[in-house]
Amino acid sequence: MPASGGRHRLSKRTKIATGVFALAIAGGALAVATTFGDPGAASAASGGQAAVGQISCPDVASKLPAIPAQAQAEVTRNLDLLNTQIAEANNRLKTSVGQGGPNFVQNAILGPLADKRKSTIDRIAISIGRRAEKPQGLDSLATCSVGGQAGAPAPAQGTGNGGQNQNNGNNGNNGNNGQNGNQGNSGNTGNAGVGQISCPDVASQLPAIPAQAQAEVQRNLELLNTQIAEANNRLKTTVGQGGPNFVQNAILGPLEDKRVATINRIATAIGRNAAKPQGLDALAPCSR
Repeated sequence: MPASGGRHRLSKRTKIATGVFALAIAGGALAVATTFGDPGAASAASGGQAAVGQISCPDVASKLPAIPAQAQAEVTRNLDLLNTQIAEANNRLKTSVGQGGPNFVQNAILGPLADKRKSTIDRIAISIGRRAEKPQGLDSLATCSVGGQAGAPAPAQGTGNGGQNQNNGNNGNNGNNGQNGNQGNSGNTGNAGVGQISCPDVASQLPAIPAQAQAEVQRNLELLNTQIAEANNRLKTTVGQGGPNFVQNAILGPLEDKRVATINRIATAIGRNAAKPQGLDALAPCSR
């Protein structure tokens, strides 16, 4: 075979291989460019942050018995409050995409929402129970989920975004390149150290309590103490979870919401038989 023919075939094969290789590089570059230009696609490809979704909660109104006329207004007011709580939680779900660790939605949104719903549902049951048989088992309607599947894990917000989350670096759950696991918050600003939650004393700021309101006020003062105890327990059991704002978002914020509602009930109870005390809302925020 002539030498020139062999060289010709070798050159042709080389050109074909080179062309295929170039196409492969171009295809890879296109894939990289597409993923980089679309954060949503990047997250989906890496199994990171899921779609925002929608919070779904069991319907309470349809589970209630006949509502006595005397309780109708209070029940309606609390049913409206349940809708407001869901709307606020959905808004937070949308505005907090990319925050926290894999348990952020459960700890900072769904958990506090369940606490609020439980208090509101309890008030509905108590209101009905004053005039008729108190409905039982409504607490099971307090728990909500993302995506409409009860008990399903919420989307893992904050694990995508190409490592740009607030939990990375100094403050996050990634710690030393992911080797620290749940110890991320022992860094610069997380839930470091258990500490103790401190709240302003409400009882000492109350005026004279009418005899007719004494029982209700006392019951709500005891509830305030229970709320603080529950928050302190959660503070202890969640060390190492969440990002730098975990304690504020998942413990102190929800505690303040509960205290506002409870303090308002105290003021209302007093106001039915005497001058309603003003400015007690200022006692709601707590600190660590």
